[in-house]
Amino acid sequence: MQITKRNVELRVDDSLMRVYVAAPKAAGLYPGILFYSDIYQLGEPMIRLANYLAGFGYVVAAPEIFHRMEPIGMVIEPDDLGRMRGNDDARRTLVADYDADRIAAIEFLKAEISVAPGKIGTLGFCIGGHLAFRAAFQSETKATVCCYPTGIPSGKLGKGVADTIQRVSEIKGEMLIVFGTLDPHIPANDRQIIIQALEQAGVPYKVCSYEAEHTFMRDDGYRYDSAAATSAWSEIISFFQRIFAD
Repeated sequence: MQITKRNVELRVDDSLMRVYVAAPKAAGLYPGILFYSDIYQLGEPMIRLANYLAGFGYVVAAPEIFHRMEPIGMVIEPDDLGRMRGNDDARRTLVADYDADRIAAIEFLKAEISVAPGKIGTLGFCIGGHLAFRAAFQSETKATVCCYPTGIPSGKLGKGVADTIQRVSEIKGEMLIVFGTLDPHIPANDRQIIIQALEQAGVPYKVCSYEAEHTFMRDDGYRYDSAAATSAWSEIISFFQRIFAD
């Protein structure tokens, strides 16, 4: 499916939040997906992932998660300095600000003429996986995909401690969690804590685990695993298609 690409601006607490929007070119109504990047924001690897998803029939809205810290359009390089910069931006962003951004982005999708009413989902990677998990707290969110989400059991997300693991019972939609079993940022104990919390809250979920490292779906790094990424995408697309089937 061919797609269109554009940038829109949303004002959140007097900060301009750029949102990259990829959507099917053909006229129609499609599910809307709030797409969260990793700490490097919207560089080419993340844009490729957003475009890929849009091509399956989704309106994908990807905000710059550090718009309060970085200039508009800033792409953080995925190197040692970039990692320090991205992590510092993350630490200095209030958890409440991430939540405000989420609400603004979901309201944008709900107002989009090409987004089908009642069909909102979210997908995120790394810190974006944690943000997607929190997006599941919104009553509008029917389907949530978290790819190697960091910091959920510990509450590590931004400035202050995120209460994510304590709020799992608020989730009304379904969840798909993608883990890499060789990922040191989400060790086995953390993975089990997330699973137990979902089970205890009665949240419908599925876990897909791969013998892969952190960020294994990002195609510009040495940890990229094409076979695992392809399998994960198959699971993600099937998950969204099932949830949003008419």
